[in-house]
Amino acid sequence: MSGTGTSARNVLNPAKIGVRIAGTGSYVPPGKLTNADLMTMMDTNDEWIVQRTGIHERRRVDRAKGESTFTIGAEALKLALADARLTPKDLDLIIVATMTSEMCCPATACLIANAIQAGPCGTMDLNAACSGFVYAMNVAHDLIKCGSYRTVAVVGADTLSELMDYSDNGRGTAIIFGDGAGAVVLRATDDVSKGIIAQSMHSDGSGWKEIYVPKCAADFPVNDEFAEHKLNVVQMHGSTVFKFAVGTFPKLIEETLAKVDLKAEQIDMYLCHQSNLRILHAARDRFGLPPEKLYINIDKYGNTVAATIPLCLDECRKAGTVRDGHKILMVAFGGGLTWGSSLWQL
Repeated sequence: MSGTGTSARNVLNPAKIGVRIAGTGSYVPPGKLTNADLMTMMDTNDEWIVQRTGIHERRRVDRAKGESTFTIGAEALKLALADARLTPKDLDLIIVATMTSEMCCPATACLIANAIQAGPCGTMDLNAACSGFVYAMNVAHDLIKCGSYRTVAVVGADTLSELMDYSDNGRGTAIIFGDGAGAVVLRATDDVSKGIIAQSMHSDGSGWKEIYVPKCAADFPVNDEFAEHKLNVVQMHGSTVFKFAVGTFPKLIEETLAKVDLKAEQIDMYLCHQSNLRILHAARDRFGLPPEKLYINIDKYGNTVAATIPLCLDECRKAGTVRDGHKILMVAFGGGLTWGSSLWQL
């Protein structure tokens, strides 16, 4: 069995296992890309960007300085371990949610494990695009809940700046995405009230063509024209994705709450994927939530894909707006098309 513990350590009784968030951490590269910076690269302006997305700036890795998906993910995990007062050797498994893996092989999780000297724990990457962190949290929780593992790290890290076209060709997409990483350390506890009380994971594979990264001419769907400058760059049909998100968001929240017969106002904090400020405001208004119950940081970071929710979670825990005893609902949607939720009792 993967993990650092003995077999006795890993044999737990599922009926007596709760799962707690032991620590969180987040890291964004220091390099900023403001709306003013984008105005020097393409035909756009600050008012146009803010009006459509709510974004003022985003972070961007610098390869010349050695920054990448795995380096920022490792930094976030180090901070999460410190917050949990654990060492890398305490980890039984590392799951990295990302769509910008360092390379096809090895998994980015392996590189992170090596960087923090966490071996010989299990490692794997999970790619569900912007839904990746929520998917990974659900998987990690259930692996602990069933008694297979005691301590699991979940990292959400993406560097979409490396898949952007910062010219007029990519204007509609490049303004949205930024780089960042967040991490959570989950641990088994004998308090069975703690952990996920409801979750959902969905996909619609027919929508793959709405957000994709082509590597060759054969990757383009029928109605999208091939062009060399589109290769290895995110292609997104913005209006279709916006409609998908607007329609999916409230239904997903309603579905998740209905599973445990809870009302929207009974949730202490909503940690939602940061894709567009208008979508977040629409969801808040739909459920009559006060501003302080739906956390927003898209203005500072843009859409950091799998990192958006762990960044929000870490900032809320540091601010004390998410704490022990709270119910929090994580909701995400993204390429695939995928969408998922994770409702926690902390």
